[in-house]
Amino acid sequence: MIELTRVNDTIFYLNCNEIERIELIPETAIILLNGKTYIVKNSVEEVIDKIIKFNQKINVNRRCVD
Repeated sequence: MIELTRVNDTIFYLNCNEIERIELIPETAIILLNGKTYIVKNSVEEVIDKIIKFNQKINVNRRCVD
């Protein structure tokens, strides 16, 4: 899960495996596979970086278990 900030400054955690796409409208809109949309303060680049770091962390943990 990744930590994001809504436009009202509320922090929430999102399962990044459920993201279908990210749009810039000019805010960052995260659209999930189920059609739900979240508008966040985080930039598109920041969201992508968070997803990459999350996936790297998961892959490192998998290697340790194997």
